[in-house]
Amino acid sequence: MILHRTLILPCFCLLALFACNSTTNKDSGINSDSSSIFNLKSKTAFQKIIDGKKTDLYFLRNKNNAEAALTNYGARIVSLSVPDRSGKLTDVVVGFTGVEAYQQSTEPYFGATIGRYGNRIAGGRFKLDGQEYSIFINNNPNALHGGKKGFQDVVWDVRQVNDQTLEFSYLSKDMEEGFPGNLQVKVIYTLSDDNELMIDYKASTDRKTIVNLTNHAFFNLNGEGSGSILNHTLQINAEQYTPVDSTLIPLGKIESVAGSPFDFRKAVKIGDRIEDNNIQLKYGKGYDHNYVLNLAEIGVMKSAAIAKGDQSGIVMEVFTQEPGLQFYSGNFMQGKNTFKGGSKDDFRTAFCLETQHFPDSPNQPAFPTTVLNPGEVYKTNTVYKFSLNK
Repeated sequence: MILHRTLILPCFCLLALFACNSTTNKDSGINSDSSSIFNLKSKTAFQKIIDGKKTDLYFLRNKNNAEAALTNYGARIVSLSVPDRSGKLTDVVVGFTGVEAYQQSTEPYFGATIGRYGNRIAGGRFKLDGQEYSIFINNNPNALHGGKKGFQDVVWDVRQVNDQTLEFSYLSKDMEEGFPGNLQVKVIYTLSDDNELMIDYKASTDRKTIVNLTNHAFFNLNGEGSGSILNHTLQINAEQYTPVDSTLIPLGKIESVAGSPFDFRKAVKIGDRIEDNNIQLKYGKGYDHNYVLNLAEIGVMKSAAIAKGDQSGIVMEVFTQEPGLQFYSGNFMQGKNTFKGGSKDDFRTAFCLETQHFPDSPNQPAFPTTVLNPGEVYKTNTVYKFSLNK
């Protein structure tokens, strides 16, 4: 079987250190004056004890003064500020002001590392070598993003490598959420001097299992709280996608995007066709579908998508080694949660571009495998690169 996860690829992490005159907290790597940029009034709101482990807030900064804020609760991105066309730092990732807000949110996945299995598994069941395994059904009638307590709800160990690199690690024990094998996972975030947020994933197991890791950042390239994302333009480098049933499980076939509202081969506004009379859009209440990426040789870095903010001029290009990309247009945002800047998570005010293997792959033999065996190394990289619209 051809698996990118067996490849040991060059590390993209930059080792350049950012020189800072302000005092640095040796535990977190946070500059004392950084929180104001992110509307994070107090770092203490991220300092809790959960399952006997301490949570905290951590910062990365590059030479362009772009900054990322992350927490080890869910190994998640809390905030990401990059320059807009006027030079102003704009926070393009929605998030909350503290851990408790993440715990109480009606949407648990904001900014989080997702695992063990990103996306859906039909009926919460899959087989390995004839043995059936059951995952908690949290998206009736299916399992979503790893079950009841996925990686978004656990406290990760953390190591601040330098001012631009942060490493999270977690041991998912055998049969946690129903998945076999002790899975050792590592996720490394690097904020490069080219305004790239690099995410490197690595995992190994002592027992045959399935793995599909991703990040669930919700983006608004005009800035958190700026309103609808429907005027953003989006291009996805995919000729095909995987249509779904009414529960958003793939039907097992791969269809062309040509002549459908799913055709983003050329850049179009997200909102241009989102209300078309199309059964797939009705099932997803908008876009919530997996795209089969072009040139999708697994393990080879490729451009997956380009999104542009219509007000800010900020451009985000997504590169990945994964064969698929889940485009989600914020259809289930309900205005029930308050973000760090004071705005609500209103309908379609953020979108996701989740690099991944295909949904329900363990039950779909024609899809790229997500099986990981003992002795193999799961390794995959995703990059979100930010620039300005010329």
